Amino acid sequence: MAKLPLEGVRVASITPVWAGPFAEMLLADWGAEVIRVESLQYCPLGTRGPGPRQPKFAIGIVTGHYSAYLKEGYDDVNGRPWNRSCMFNQHGRNKLCCTMDLRRPRGREVFRRLIEVSDIFLENNMPQVTESLDLSYEILQEWNPKIIMLSMPAFGRSGPKSHNRTIGPQLDSYAGGTYVRGYPDRDVSSNSVVFHADEAAGMTAAFVMMMALHKRTRTGKGTFIDMAQVETAIPQLGEIVMDYTMNGRVQGARGNRDACGAVQGCYRCLGDDKWVSITIRTDEEWEGFCRALGNPKWTRGEKFSGTLHRWRNHDELDRHIQDWTSQHGHFEVMYILQEQGVAAGPVEHPDDAYNDPQMEARGFFEEITHPECGTHLYPGLAWKMDRTPNRVRRPPPRLGEDNEYVYKQVIGVSDEEYAELEREGHIGMDFVPDLQIAKYKPE
Repeated sequence: MAKLPLEGVRVASITPVWAGPFAEMLLADWGAEVIRVESLQYCPLGTRGPGPRQPKFAIGIVTGHYSAYLKEGYDDVNGRPWNRSCMFNQHGRNKLCCTMDLRRPRGREVFRRLIEVSDIFLENNMPQVTESLDLSYEILQEWNPKIIMLSMPAFGRSGPKSHNRTIGPQLDSYAGGTYVRGYPDRDVSSNSVVFHADEAAGMTAAFVMMMALHKRTRTGKGTFIDMAQVETAIPQLGEIVMDYTMNGRVQGARGNRDACGAVQGCYRCLGDDKWVSITIRTDEEWEGFCRALGNPKWTRGEKFSGTLHRWRNHDELDRHIQDWTSQHGHFEVMYILQEQGVAAGPVEHPDDAYNDPQMEARGFFEEITHPECGTHLYPGLAWKMDRTPNRVRRPPPRLGEDNEYVYKQVIGVSDEEYAELEREGHIGMDFVPDLQIAKYKPE
């Protein structure tokens, strides 16, 4: 394999749930050595569970009865359901994982040694977490003057809401996404949960860390990056914000409509729960749509004669369109309309995506064998580089899987010190029976 562009870059991270791990994944995919630091005594909710294959483990960590469920013998492999979380494993590829308890002096000491030989420290916890662990940028700079630290709590490090507790759905609501997403005849309580802020923050964080590395190459200096996750999501609703600031309009839910499209909708097709999404914005596209349908008489009516007319009569137009789509399969509709230059695409189920010929032709889904999950197809890399062939190189790491490598080769502890740290509970591959979910304070 060709040398990857981020080979030689080391990232130490303490990242829960999705936003931080997604940023890690993007760096790890292209060669960075990403070392996840986790604790046997503490599991942030949603990081290594829940998932459909470990329901009792999920219930246990939520209710605080983790030990009881584990002692019950729940498992279908080897007693470690936290290694088989769909939530974790979707973005865990190409990373390493070690365990240490940063609340205790010995754990803090070995973490300091890891920071000394790292390029980036990444975390996306509430500020209370790094404050309680005394992991400010000033402290890390003393350990490594060239360290880059990216901190991305929900609302950033300053302001009256900086210490608020949130995950993706709260950030979606705060950014305005929950209000404008949904259907106009329903209130916002009917909207489904969306974690878009995690994706937006993760992608932005990876980009910003690359900028910081570039800056350090030029100046030799590290950087502290204060990134609020919500501030990466709001610009993606920028046209809605600007419509209010410029025109005084408050946009509400539009369902499947598009404010910029004369025709935009999701239409039922032949079969059980089959749908297709269609967009028609210009007169030329409308003419192509009419040809695809055989130019039925209703398409020539005055009320559909122009873009503005079609927009004003959208409800009636939707009924005509669905009368046609309901007689055809959703992929069939796509092919018929695409031939006429009309944007159309099927609403795919997961099995459709895995078997999609486009994804297969590009080799997007990759087969990965995990020692505890078995062999499955996983979503692959987000882009290709013509001179740098790349692929998923290793499966998501099990808890503590890389302890020996990190401690002995990266940090440089002796065999005797390693054994002592193992006895003290820093090193291992199993959560302790009295696993903590919310308590994260130094002793």
